[in-house]
Amino acid sequence: MKDDYILIVDDELPIREMIHTSLDMAGFHCLQAEDARQAHQMIVDQRPALILLDWMMPGGVSGVDLCRRLKRDETLAEIPVIMLTARGEEDHKVQGLDAGADDYMTKPFSTRELVSRIKAVLRRSNALSGEKSIDANGLILDPVSQRVSFGPNILEMGPTEYRLLAFFMTHPERAYTRAQLLDQVWGGNVYIEDRTIDVHIRRLRKVLEPFGADRYVQTVRGTGYRFSTRADVALG
Repeated sequence: MKDDYILIVDDELPIREMIHTSLDMAGFHCLQAEDARQAHQMIVDQRPALILLDWMMPGGVSGVDLCRRLKRDETLAEIPVIMLTARGEEDHKVQGLDAGADDYMTKPFSTRELVSRIKAVLRRSNALSGEKSIDANGLILDPVSQRVSFGPNILEMGPTEYRLLAFFMTHPERAYTRAQLLDQVWGGNVYIEDRTIDVHIRRLRKVLEPFGADRYVQTVRGTGYRFSTRADVALG
C-alpha cells in the first residue's frame, strides 16, 4: 500500500463519495467501507495511513466502538483516527477523544477544512512515531510497541494519556499552556474546554504515581504544565 491511503468509513454512500473526490483532488488515495465490520477487515489488510470514521453506523458496532477496538490492538493502535459525526456537543467530543480519536469533525464540514485536519493529524502522528525508545529516569516509552514501562512493569493507560505522555517526553523541560497542549496533542481545531487537559493530566499522574514518576508531570503556576525529571525543579 501507499503511505497516504485514507480509509473513509461511513454508511452513507454520497458522503463517502464526496469525501473521496475531495481527498483525491488533494493528492490522497482512498479506500471506502460502509460499516465497522468491513472497515476492520480493510484496516487489518490494507493498513491505511489514517481513518475517517463516522460515529453512527448500522450493524450494532458504532464508530466509537471500532475506535476503542483499534486502540486496544497493539498492531493497529498507531493508526490515527478522525471521528466524523453530526453530534456537536462537548461530551460527545470528549467520548470520541477518550476512545482514542486523534481529532473530531462535526457534520456538515467543509472539505478544505477536512483536508487541513488530515494533514495536521498526519504531521502530529509522524512526529510521535519515531522508532527510538525514550528513557526518563527509568520511565521508558517505546513508540514502536506504544508501551510505557517502569522497570519490569508495563503501565496501563488510555490512548489520550499515552499521546500526552509521548508529547511531554519528546518535549521535556519546557512549560506549555493548556491551549498549546490542546493544539499539539489534540489539534488546534478540537473545540473542547481547557479543563479537559486537567482531567487527562490527573489520569496520567495516577498511572505514574505508583512508580514515583507522577512528579515528572509538573504544574507551572500561571502557565500550564511541563515534563521534567530534574530534582531541583519545584512543583507549582
